[in-house]
Amino acid sequence: MMKKISGMIVIGLLAMFIGLVISIQITTTQGSDQGGLIPVAKAQGYLEELKKVRAEKDAALQQLNELEERLNKIEKQKADEDFFLKGVVADLEKYKMAAGVVDVKGPGVVITVDDPLPTDDFSDGYSVIMLRYELLLSLVNKLKEAGAEAISINGQRIIATTEISLAGDNVNINTIPTAPPYIIKAIGNPDTIESTLTIRFGIIEQMKSYNLRISIEKMEQIEIPRYSGILKYRYAEPLEPVITEE
Repeated sequence: MMKKISGMIVIGLLAMFIGLVISIQITTTQGSDQGGLIPVAKAQGYLEELKKVRAEKDAALQQLNELEERLNKIEKQKADEDFFLKGVVADLEKYKMAAGVVDVKGPGVVITVDDPLPTDDFSDGYSVIMLRYELLLSLVNKLKEAGAEAISINGQRIIATTEISLAGDNVNINTIPTAPPYIIKAIGNPDTIESTLTIRFGIIEQMKSYNLRISIEKMEQIEIPRYSGILKYRYAEPLEPVITEE
């Protein structure tokens, strides 16, 4: 009898245990079904996170666009600055060429002026061109009138302060003693220069009247060296620009 009761008790306990397990399982299953809310909550969290990421991405894209726009402005400004600098450099080079402080090349003419061949009237040691050195001055002036952009005489660049003067037995050009034959180089339009010099009663005809030997050769390219002296200004100085307030 006691064994039967004990058995029933054990069976009851087992039943209770099984019932408890079944109850827990059912509760867990129901929680999963109703708690299909757990994945929804996670999905909601993911959605919020996605919205946040998208917002950050939009902000980053906007910042990128702003930076690209600024970069384009900087590049354009730099390009304008480079163009401006190129213009400044180009102007500076023109001023240097006009001042004669750079080597130059270009088309032009080469004029050779030499004394007459020795004769009874023109013996050795007697230089017509040196005694008539003012003819060189006139020749330089005519070359400038013809549009010559650079001139040299026996390698001496003719600039604004160049002097051509007789000093003893020599003609000084830029304080450098020179002697015939004189090789004058001029860069410019060869045809214009030649026609200006050879015009009737012009400088070439005048020089030939002294029996000077003169030849003119038109060249496609001539090289003229820079002024080799030192430019010094004792009295002249740049005039400061006057800035007016509007």
